Amino acid sequence: MQIILTQHDIDQKINRLAHQIIENTFQQETLFIGGICGNGFQLAEKIKEIIENNSSQNIILFEMKVNKSEPWSEPISLSVPQESLKNGYILLVDGVINSGKTMQYALVKLLEQATKAIKTVALVDRQHRRYPIKADFVGISLSTTLKERVELELSETNSHAFLH
Repeated sequence: MQIILTQHDIDQKINRLAHQIIENTFQQETLFIGGICGNGFQLAEKIKEIIENNSSQNIILFEMKVNKSEPWSEPISLSVPQESLKNGYILLVDGVINSGKTMQYALVKLLEQATKAIKTVALVDRQHRRYPIKADFVGISLSTTLKERVELELSETNSHAFLH
């Protein structure tokens, strides 16, 4: 197991991601930030806080509950009414893109509504994907072997990402 991001690295990358989002979405009055359950939602909360402290945009945070191992096995749910996303500018956030499967299924759910735009955000983007997902905002991109996996553990004082 090899640590690839420390708490300090993660904090810096989240801050940079939030500021990139502000730069690229400043013309949007309202942003919907959807975090995929677990690390994605924690990351979305941190991004929301930074954006609110540095812009006048209205941020609507929501969580997407997705079965990460078998996303087709149960319905994907949102913590806001799906209709509220209609014509919205949506940021879909996850901690790590490994195969792209979880984000792909989450995107399909979001596409059930007409939206203005959907952008994807990931703290770690692992380059070997099985699904056609591209992250629009990335903390770090890694070229790994197919057998390697990136794990992310987020906490207030001891967050880290590691490769195993």
